[in-house]
Amino acid sequence: MSIKRIGIFGSTGSIGTQTLEVVSANAELFSVTILTAQNNHELLIQQALKFLPKVVVIGDDKKYTLVKEALATTSIQVMAGETAIEEAAAMIDCYDIMLMAIIGYAGLKPILKAIEIGKPIALANKETLVVAGEIVMQKVVEKRIPIIPIDCEHSAIFQCLIGEGKNKIEKIILTATGGPFRGRKPNYLVNVKKDHALQHPVWSMGTKVTIDSATLMNKGLQMIETKWLFNLKPEQIQVVIHPQGIIHSMVVFEDGNMKAQMSSPNMKLPIQYALTFPQRIVNNYPRYDFKRPDTLTFEEPDTKTFRNLTLATEALHKGGNMPCILNAANEIAVFAFLRNRVGFLDMIEMVERTIHKIPFIAKPTLEDLFVSDGEARNFAASLVDM
Repeated sequence: MSIKRIGIFGSTGSIGTQTLEVVSANAELFSVTILTAQNNHELLIQQALKFLPKVVVIGDDKKYTLVKEALATTSIQVMAGETAIEEAAAMIDCYDIMLMAIIGYAGLKPILKAIEIGKPIALANKETLVVAGEIVMQKVVEKRIPIIPIDCEHSAIFQCLIGEGKNKIEKIILTATGGPFRGRKPNYLVNVKKDHALQHPVWSMGTKVTIDSATLMNKGLQMIETKWLFNLKPEQIQVVIHPQGIIHSMVVFEDGNMKAQMSSPNMKLPIQYALTFPQRIVNNYPRYDFKRPDTLTFEEPDTKTFRNLTLATEALHKGGNMPCILNAANEIAVFAFLRNRVGFLDMIEMVERTIHKIPFIAKPTLEDLFVSDGEARNFAASLVDM
């Protein structure tokens, strides 16, 4: 393999930092040419001094001077502001593949820029396809560029479908561990605080994704992303609780045969696979040991308690701008919960009230989605400290 130049958008988060660990372990294969972060300027500076990319972007322009001065002895181009992240994504000669690890709606515009210039995308930002899946995937098809998913569930499906291009899918089964509150009922969840919700039993993830996993919203968003990534109908997507987190997802084909992708829980595996695809390379990550006494179990999700999954399923079936509204409300709800402004169950109520308040648009344009996102955020924010 020739050295692949990687633009890491969202380098200071969980996926971004693990990507840099993969790069460090395979320095003969990869170089980092773009690093971006929103607020964590200190870690961004450390990363830049170690990997010496061509471009560094700090989204918070108030921290531009701090980053610029810290990197003054290097030849790194330092930029700042939200539009600067989009400008970096549009640098056609600067990178070979975009690794999109920016959390939430903020990843949409940079991804659109990368698509415009025909760059492959290693995608860890599910919200982009939740918000604008039809528009994004239409542009992907027009430009004929690959999107390689990094979420372990979508990476599993992607891997299961290799070599199956002419074979029809009957169903996709997304697995979920159930999060830290699996089996709990509302009378317990009403008193849950963020410290409890951030204690995921299997995965080590960023705070936003961890809270979404605790409410099962993460799996709901993944359902919507699955529809667009793999061109499926909503009724072809099923969620199953698999507490051990060893089987990452399954594909059922029309003849009844099923493929499952398995591994020990480790986000570096799908990250490495996305960067090296279609090749696989050696690593020293822990392997699942069939000799140890363990049982793989499955159960139906409790959608009465964890109603976010039901709300996301409704948005999946309704389509239009409804997933965009759902995502925007959820981002505000999680933000408020992490700052102790609302309770755990309040997050669900905020999302539900917002999706019923914001006007539905069956065939939204990109501009319609920008407007719907803003309206949903404003309304959800008005519900905080009601």
